[in-house]
Amino acid sequence: MKANAPVLRDIVLVGGGHSHVVVLHSFAMRPLPGVRLTLICTDTDTPYSGMLPGYIAGHYGFDDVHIDLRRLAEFAGARYLRDEVIGIDRAERKVLCRERPPVSYDALSINIGSTPQLAGVPGATEHAIPVKPIRRFNQRWLALFERMRVHAGPATIAVVGAGAAGVELTLAMQYRLRNELSALGRDPDQLHFHLFSAEAEILPTHNAAVRRAFESVLTARGVSVHRGAEVSQVGAGRLQVRGGTTLEADEIVWVTQAGGAAWLKDTGLALDESGFIRIGETLQSETDPLIFAAGDCAAMNGYRLEKAGVFAVRMGMPLAENLRRSVTREELTHYRPQSRWLALISTGDRHAVASRGWLFACGDWIWRWKDWIDRRFMRKFCELAPMADARPAANDEVALAPVEQEQAISAIAMRCGGCGAKVGASVLSRALAELQPVARDDVLIGLHAPDDAAVLRVPPGKALVHSVDFFRAFIDDPWVFGRIAANHALGDIFAMGAEPQSATAIATVPPGLEAKVEDTLRHMMGGAISVLNEAGCALVGGHTGEGGELALGFAVNGLIDEQLASVLTKGGMRPGEVLILTKPIGTGTLFAAHARLKARGRWIDAALESMQISNRAAMPCLIAHGASACTDLTGFGLLGHLVEMTRPSGVDAEIELNALPLLDGATECVAAGILSSLQPANVRLRRALRNQEEALSHPAYPLIFDPQTAGGLLASVPAEHAEACLADLRELGYPRAARIGRVLAQGEAIEPISLRC
Repeated sequence: MKANAPVLRDIVLVGGGHSHVVVLHSFAMRPLPGVRLTLICTDTDTPYSGMLPGYIAGHYGFDDVHIDLRRLAEFAGARYLRDEVIGIDRAERKVLCRERPPVSYDALSINIGSTPQLAGVPGATEHAIPVKPIRRFNQRWLALFERMRVHAGPATIAVVGAGAAGVELTLAMQYRLRNELSALGRDPDQLHFHLFSAEAEILPTHNAAVRRAFESVLTARGVSVHRGAEVSQVGAGRLQVRGGTTLEADEIVWVTQAGGAAWLKDTGLALDESGFIRIGETLQSETDPLIFAAGDCAAMNGYRLEKAGVFAVRMGMPLAENLRRSVTREELTHYRPQSRWLALISTGDRHAVASRGWLFACGDWIWRWKDWIDRRFMRKFCELAPMADARPAANDEVALAPVEQEQAISAIAMRCGGCGAKVGASVLSRALAELQPVARDDVLIGLHAPDDAAVLRVPPGKALVHSVDFFRAFIDDPWVFGRIAANHALGDIFAMGAEPQSATAIATVPPGLEAKVEDTLRHMMGGAISVLNEAGCALVGGHTGEGGELALGFAVNGLIDEQLASVLTKGGMRPGEVLILTKPIGTGTLFAAHARLKARGRWIDAALESMQISNRAAMPCLIAHGASACTDLTGFGLLGHLVEMTRPSGVDAEIELNALPLLDGATECVAAGILSSLQPANVRLRRALRNQEEALSHPAYPLIFDPQTAGGLLASVPAEHAEACLADLRELGYPRAARIGRVLAQGEAIEPISLRC
């Protein structure tokens, strides 16, 4: 939904499974006015299960088989909250998260897949590699792949579970690893695979012709199949079958006995014997009509569905429709799964088997058909363009109770200006009541003893350092935005070598129902205060008003020795020193690309993580290594801030473009011509550059003008201390800290900055 549309209802999606992918796309095509969609997920890249065996076999790359949930959420106008869900407070209608305050919902949907249930088999948790949850399998597969590459001599891999997933995975891994060993000049026949089935047959849910086809393939490929072999114990490098047979194995992959997530047990929702949420044909929990579930985490009453991606995908559209109807108080539709479904199961190479009921077919053409279906599915969710022309359907209206209707009219009506635009006192007090600012003895009157102004004491021997920053939100996650806004505001204080003392906030929140405004404010200020408290900075007050977009800023006070002995200004650089930058650059172009759906979600994840790294620990390290000047990188970009240092210092400087630490994806974005809206103003500073013609073609050149948010510190350090300083910075949590240039004596040229590739 549009940022300036009042929020009347919240639909929250927990998990990034196939059903929710379809829901997001549905809401992108047909937004529902007044409804805010929120996706909470731990992983930005979610794999499409149908293509995962092809990825493991080496037929596809990572991005071919993963859906970018952050981009898809942006496309749908949904909030994307990267966090782990740990519970549900059904009485308060809130989702409990590990890192942030609870997230409110009016309708909730759960699509989190299944979780390995290894505890029932002694040793399996410690010594087996679970395939589920499938969204986390990639890192485990890559680790296994690397171990097998460097493994000397014969190697044995055991796969436990001989359903379609286990058989397909076995053949895909074998195909990829044999090819890899051959490419390395090693004997692929030293690799041995064993497949364990607790049933008397492999692929028990498929017809006899399908089973015979795969029996033949497994035999031809030299895979040892163990039937009626229930694994009862797993140890380091071995597994034991019930009845006594033992196999020595270098790797044990677990493709069976998945169940519901552990946290579901504490929700009070009705679960089946495996811990899956019991749902009816409307996809609602049989316990709570406000909670829906789909995909592998759901158990549908009256149906015994295989845990297959086809059902999760088919549930997507009826789930989207019923979520709409739930918040508009309409009668829900019913989903009745098909009794037979088409399964296209690959054999590792570019060959596949088709199975549907009693039907069977196989051949290379089946694989090509499967490849065409899978790629068409992925294009729908990966080839995205901004939906500027998307319009809600005329009959899409949110039905509200009478009291809520009155609140909604107030939220949507013409808004007052002046002090009439302030957020209501009750909303503000409730949102701030949960905040616990750090206690300081020098705060005499602060946030929880409100008066017309805060009262602070300046300790003897200290001088006051003061700074202010304010900007509008660039992401739809108010918690993370609050953290970044606070981190950004503290940057100037740290750059001076000061200790933060207090902060006064100024916030703008879009209008809406009181409960929704309160929730947004609680999350944003909760994120901010988590950063302020960590820095020892007390939030002592502020002002909150309504506006078209979410925005936040702080006026921050800091304390420093009044003799200014420890102050680091911009003007202390000396020739012969080294330029050190503590964090990578590129936030401006990345978020410009994100707004256009051109940035990969994992690039944005990495940028947000970098922006939340405080400069607090870096400053004492720089001072300890003799830094003579420092500034924090913000809106003027690297070049602008370096010019601000060289001019008062009376020196020149040289930037080594090859040494610049860059955020992932930044060069790809500038190469695509995507730049921050502030870039043109910053580029005017190119007059400060000499020999720039030599650097114009360098991929990092545009990024010296890129405006940064919550950027790192740029400091001038004696050359003899540079390497020790960098080692200490990396140890302190600045892994991308780098030596990016040097300070030169002032020359005769007007341009103070030179570039070197």
